[in-house]
Amino acid sequence: VNESYKPEFIELKKWLKDRKFEDTNLIPACFPGTGRGLMSKTSLREGQMIISLPESCLLTTDTVLRSYLGAYIAKWQPPPSPVLALCTFLVSEKHAGDRSPWKPYLEVLPKAYTCPVCLEPEVVNLLPRPLKAKAREQRTHVQEFVSSSRDFFSSLQPLFSEAVESIFSYSALLWAWCTVNTRAVYMERAPRQCFSAEPDTCVLAPFLDLLNHSPDAQVKAAFNEETRCYEIRTAVSCGKHQEVLICYGPHDNHRLLLEYGFVSVRNPHACVYVSKDILVKYLPSTDKRMNQKISILEDHDFTENLTFGWDGPSWRLLTALKLLCLEAEELTCWKKVLIGEIISDTNEKASLDIAQKICHYFIKESKAVLQKVSHMKDEEVSLINQLTLVETLWTEELKILQASAETLTSLQTAFT
Repeated sequence: VNESYKPEFIELKKWLKDRKFEDTNLIPACFPGTGRGLMSKTSLREGQMIISLPESCLLTTDTVLRSYLGAYIAKWQPPPSPVLALCTFLVSEKHAGDRSPWKPYLEVLPKAYTCPVCLEPEVVNLLPRPLKAKAREQRTHVQEFVSSSRDFFSSLQPLFSEAVESIFSYSALLWAWCTVNTRAVYMERAPRQCFSAEPDTCVLAPFLDLLNHSPDAQVKAAFNEETRCYEIRTAVSCGKHQEVLICYGPHDNHRLLLEYGFVSVRNPHACVYVSKDILVKYLPSTDKRMNQKISILEDHDFTENLTFGWDGPSWRLLTALKLLCLEAEELTCWKKVLIGEIISDTNEKASLDIAQKICHYFIKESKAVLQKVSHMKDEEVSLINQLTLVETLWTEELKILQASAETLTSLQTAFT
């Protein structure tokens, strides 16, 4: 559905035109599955420029330093981070309302986000274990980001008639942090003394940031130093009146949800993570060498990134299981296992059997969580959007596990 007639997009278009940007290829539209995005007005050929956004439209740390905040940032010690500068600018400009020259851009930004840091605790609790841990880390990071910046916000009091505590509230800063974290494009900038040592790579790109993600999209995106524009070229053709998509990177669904607040259906990079405690859950408790085997895996970085994917258990997962399944007399061969050599048919079969048991354990868990989410959707109507997001994630994980179980069955059959 074309959305270019909406008042906020008409205002954005005027604002962009004043800053020397007028787009003829793309218009805002709402799409099933991805929501608001950009639609091609004409067919786009391979290698064609999708968008070329002038530097005057970009919101960078330079924008912040040139503003009323510049003098306060320059004298603040220890120097604030580039992300803090951008977040402070977003909150103060949003607070300025109609007086802000950035109002047309601020008006089209999401009012709320669905990154884990914004989800209710009972929804976070439903996430897969590895993601739940990362979600809690994200919440702690944002809380520390806000609390450690309180003195800096107090220094800005001369700029405002209201108390800075009410302007730079946790909810306002959470919104700004999510805006930068989910919508910024990557652009390297030289370090400056007025900022902390953190990389200054986040830039907000109005209109361009309406482009949605697809793992299959192929584009080239970068700031062109000669034209002084942020440019995106498509590496594939795109039909007329179709959604134009870009790829945010080869991310699995845990990373997409954590960083951007969405899940990609049929994502080829999606996987199910197996933690160390699950790894040993189905191994014989009588194995006296288990601790030694786990130490070997830890020393060689084989307890992280063990996964099930669309094409079955990963090489890393099977390798870890093969080492854990070694008989006492085979343990001297552990180095051969880590470089992919086959030790014995018994070892191969044992590792496949354990992989299948772990896979079935996860299938059972996925179904149980999906049932729980379904009940909660009936009872907690206010959380329906957040619960649907979690439901999509678990549904994808279940499909991956079912595909892995089939692969394992055929591998086991090959052994019998």
